[in-house]
Amino acid sequence: MRQETRQQVARAVNAVESKKGEDIAILEMDRDSGAFTDFFILCTGTNPRQIQAICDEVERQLSQIGVRPTSREGYNQAEWVLLDYVDFVLHVFSERSRKFYDLERLWKSARRLKPADLAKKPVARKAEKKAPVRNSRSAVAARSRRPNRTKSKSTKRTRKKT
Repeated sequence: MRQETRQQVARAVNAVESKKGEDIAILEMDRDSGAFTDFFILCTGTNPRQIQAICDEVERQLSQIGVRPTSREGYNQAEWVLLDYVDFVLHVFSERSRKFYDLERLWKSARRLKPADLAKKPVARKAEKKAPVRNSRSAVAARSRRPNRTKSKSTKRTRKKT
């Protein structure tokens, strides 16, 4: 992730905090999850007017540095407003909508960040080595038929030094 994106996310979070957005969550999306963006910012507003004010403030703060959303959805209903900035997406929910959609559970592979973490350099994640999957159904069936091949300490062979 670019440092510039992290700075924009930090600026958006500051704007949310300035308008008293509640329960702010910053999710750094896992590259392997199929997510279409690098970060999600989630927060809750207490009423439709506050939800719109949060969105207006984020747009105002980011437009000062020349960043505008490519899409804005749900603003008039103000139950769930989405501002898409390509590299990150802001979700401003009513309390009821946030509980119903539960994006944190849906994107549980994402890493939760605090606002202070955005100032730090991004940490490279360890790449997990994955075995190639032939056919998902046959791979699961093959795994379930395999016997447990781990050896106990007593049955392991030891090399003799020569």
